Amino acid sequence: MKASKMFKNFSKRESFDAQDQNVVVLNPAQDGEPTPEHSADLDRDLIKSLELKSRLHDALLDRLNLSVIDKVEPEELRREVATLTSEVLAQENTPLRSEEFKRIVEELMDEVLGLGPLEPLLADPTVNDILVNGHTNVFVERRGILERSPTRFRDEKHLLRIIDKIVSRVGRRVDESNPWVDARLEDGSRVNAIIRPCAIDGPSISIRKFSRSPLTIDRLVETGAMNGQAAKFLQGLVEARMNILISGGTGSGKTTLLNAISAGIDQRSRIVTIEDAAELQLQQDHVVRLETRPPNPNGQGAVHQRDLVRNALRMRPDRIIVGEVRGGETFDMLQAMNTGHDGSMTTVHANTARDAIGRIEQMVSMMGMELPLSAIRAQIASGLHFIVQLSRLSDGNRRIISISEITGLEGDVITLQDIFVFRKRGKSESGEILGEFIPTGIRPRCADELIAAGIDLDPSAFVVERA
Repeated sequence: MKASKMFKNFSKRESFDAQDQNVVVLNPAQDGEPTPEHSADLDRDLIKSLELKSRLHDALLDRLNLSVIDKVEPEELRREVATLTSEVLAQENTPLRSEEFKRIVEELMDEVLGLGPLEPLLADPTVNDILVNGHTNVFVERRGILERSPTRFRDEKHLLRIIDKIVSRVGRRVDESNPWVDARLEDGSRVNAIIRPCAIDGPSISIRKFSRSPLTIDRLVETGAMNGQAAKFLQGLVEARMNILISGGTGSGKTTLLNAISAGIDQRSRIVTIEDAAELQLQQDHVVRLETRPPNPNGQGAVHQRDLVRNALRMRPDRIIVGEVRGGETFDMLQAMNTGHDGSMTTVHANTARDAIGRIEQMVSMMGMELPLSAIRAQIASGLHFIVQLSRLSDGNRRIISISEITGLEGDVITLQDIFVFRKRGKSESGEILGEFIPTGIRPRCADELIAAGIDLDPSAFVVERA
């Protein structure tokens, strides 16, 4: 792509070297601690830096031919952005050190090709969550602990532009009539954005990042989320086509675990996934991914999870995986589990396995079909086989708290028995929660079914070790 087509009224330079722009670059400062006077001027310098980047960005947009930007090689674009930056700085008589100049060029590249100030955080492998509370407050989660990030947006308009860029890529919108939206990034990371008037202090973004290399069940054992015995048991449940409900609070790792255990599904199986915003990262070849759709500006055309679950039943699925049940689709999911679609999996927000059952009951009863509670509980008891409960502990670590088997009904009460549990022993001096993931000594009722399915079930895995 010729630079003359890339920029409007902008002469092409064959190459760019920051050191050639003698009015722009200063020698890097010597290493050393900042003086108190410098520390007092940090806020003022930050404001000046944001204003400078705003002017450079506006100048770039004025000259950039956005219609051909996708056809330009990144290095060619970077050279032209650097040349434009140098010219604007020379006109303003604003010298910059070499490193600062290169950093501004990269930030301008992020603005044009990516999501602006969010790009470095998205590229940081230590960051799990990115939380934007207005244009001046950005927090990140590392290893389960929240910390403030120095990242800032120029103003609210800048933040709104980034939000619009995110949601428009997946065909969604956010405005005063539709002030919140769920979306996803190209890598599968989950995004929620909400703007005024619902977000009183300014637009907010919540990004749940997904690893480019999904966590395996072996890796979860290494990180202490569970032990090897429980991991082997979960793999056996998946291979034996047990229906599994993964329960936990926000950020407890439900989708991560669902991705990990789904690796045990036979490659010959036809899998249909259903999600509000597609984020599952299944490793099988035969996967059909379905995603809901919000209504159009006229309030029509919405596609809900329940519509997709019903349609999935007509697609000859071997297994159905619903990213998270939240409403009427819960009933259809139970129907599918009870009519031959064994090995299906889903997640739900709940704090305990017992609470998860209550949530399922509540969501089915809210459909308006006036089903008696006894009938709902019978559907749950016959459709679901296991509940895996997750929790994010106070030290930031995510762990499986229990693996519980649904054993049937006693009267109108659904009965559970814990097969594995996490037992806390206290805290270390550093604040880490101490404990072990241990068997309860109860042999699962479905053990004979697992053996019949060819699962190598070691009886000693369920025996409690005596001190």
